[in-house]
Amino acid sequence: MSPDPKTPPSATPARPRTGRHHLPVPAALLMAAAILAFSVQDAAIKWLSRDYGLAQIIFFSRILAVPFAALLAYRSGGLAQLQAKRPLLQVVRASLTVCDMLFFTAAVWLMPLADAITIGFAAPLFMTILSVPLLKERVGPRRWTAVLLGFIGVVIVLQPSGAGYGLPSLYALGSALAFALLIIVTRVLTATETVPCLMFWNSGIVASVMLVLMLPEWRTPTGWGIWAFALSAGIGAVAQLLITEAFRLGEVSLLAPIQYTSLLWAGFFGYAIFGNVPTTTLLIGAAVIVASTLYIVQREARLARARGKAAQDQVLGSPEAEVIIVKREDMP
Repeated sequence: MSPDPKTPPSATPARPRTGRHHLPVPAALLMAAAILAFSVQDAAIKWLSRDYGLAQIIFFSRILAVPFAALLAYRSGGLAQLQAKRPLLQVVRASLTVCDMLFFTAAVWLMPLADAITIGFAAPLFMTILSVPLLKERVGPRRWTAVLLGFIGVVIVLQPSGAGYGLPSLYALGSALAFALLIIVTRVLTATETVPCLMFWNSGIVASVMLVLMLPEWRTPTGWGIWAFALSAGIGAVAQLLITEAFRLGEVSLLAPIQYTSLLWAGFFGYAIFGNVPTTTLLIGAAVIVASTLYIVQREARLARARGKAAQDQVLGSPEAEVIIVKREDMP
């Protein structure tokens, strides 16, 4: 049924955005913006951690995303978008989020922060490896090289002290693996679920778990803590929107190396807020990280243009295309 011609375009309900695509440049830009947003949230969380418990911080960093997701659904097609088509997989995704947070926190408590973060940045390698059997993505040698170079850049920046293979290292590896699986599941769910649905379920489940965990250690926010909690909640909701949309538009193996850019923002916020002066190794490692990330994004953009041109040439060279061209030339 065609829409009423008297109805303005803005009154026509928007179509829910589902389905996977491969648009490397928009996906990479969204991923980079998401990493920046998460880095701002991490800075707020670090500032809050001096006075408040982890569960309370995570709860407030997630809770605002629930009404935000509902508002997005309402404005883009109706609250029916929040109904999950694959609820069990939604629960799995939220469980992986909780595991990632708890494993990483345990690692930080038991080992030097540099070691925990270095091991945690094995996540892009896990993502790239798992994207082949689980998502059937093709990963060429150049993309593998870019991922490995990015990891080398991380090692240069953090200079791990060598904690060995004890329980703390296993916690850090568990965090990296949980995060990699989380991204894989996100990529799978974007084929059937809307972005607001993914945000609503993930943030709702995580916030519910953290609500139970934070009650014994609750502390009422005061002063600047109120603003820091508000910043963490608001920027966290935006970050989830950006990263979910990024993985709807781009392949996991393409977007994984962009995660390394969080080190650049960590260095910046560390200097601007906490007075940590960037070291020479940070600058060298940052250069390696940026170079590997820009290379893989630029190469993917070039390959996408080549695929588009090949598809267009194939269509124009078909008999159906010749008929279309003739008909257009015959038109007055």
